[in-house]
Amino acid sequence: MATRKALCVGINVFKNYPGATLQGCVNDVDDISKVLKSHLGFSENEITRLTNEQATKVNIMNNLRSIVAEARDGKLSYLVFSLSSHGTQVPDITGEEPDRADEAFCPHDLAQAGNQWDKNHIILDDELNQLMLQIPNNVLVEVVLDTCHSGTGLKGIDMLLERRPRFLPPPSLEAFLEVENRTLRGMPHHIVDKGLTHQILWAACRADQTSADARIGGSWHGAFTYFFCKEIRDNNNRWNRRELLKKVRLDLSRGRYTQIPQLECPAASRTLIISGPERAASTTA
Repeated sequence: MATRKALCVGINVFKNYPGATLQGCVNDVDDISKVLKSHLGFSENEITRLTNEQATKVNIMNNLRSIVAEARDGKLSYLVFSLSSHGTQVPDITGEEPDRADEAFCPHDLAQAGNQWDKNHIILDDELNQLMLQIPNNVLVEVVLDTCHSGTGLKGIDMLLERRPRFLPPPSLEAFLEVENRTLRGMPHHIVDKGLTHQILWAACRADQTSADARIGGSWHGAFTYFFCKEIRDNNNRWNRRELLKKVRLDLSRGRYTQIPQLECPAASRTLIISGPERAASTTA
């Protein structure tokens, strides 16, 4: 019988970059996992958690491949992948658009090779996209990314509060100059391919923004993940995804956060109550 699986990843500590330490990403894994169990019907054994030292590139990608393989074999009807970490940028490796930079995610074992990030220790949006393309259309996929897409920095109000951007710049001046002034499409336009009708992506901010690692209510969280989970709990699934997005955006605005979450959502997959595979034409918020 088809079921559901989730992979929740949160990385506060980076093996080779102690100065890049975050504080809220592991709490994000706990927050997402609790909501999956309490409101979206997941059991404990359907959720895999990878945090800090567990969350190397190899381990993250192997776990994702395993879940995707189950989906291909007809064993899953619903797949969730959440990732809280630093984001960064690399030059467009595929060469499809020479003036574009690719977004990337930082695993625990992030490392540098020459002037660039080591491809064996960085997760490219291209790699995630290729995995997502393998998932059958009758499997609903929900991706929640609480990372930064851009190093434009937080506004002054954020710097005065207990907040830190989840972004690491390219590892050298040469690498920075390669991506400077290049176009960033943003995660919703890349990981979730426009032609796919069964995939949903939540991104914590726009392509030109940073997302906040923030102290909220006495503990650290991703600001987006905190309010995302809060609204699901408070409204007990009565909000569809579009309405949930509006609620989370309002929460962030009231907290004087500068980030604006983004949603790529199939039109007929707006309800948070998952009762089976859902399919529809894709639209973007």
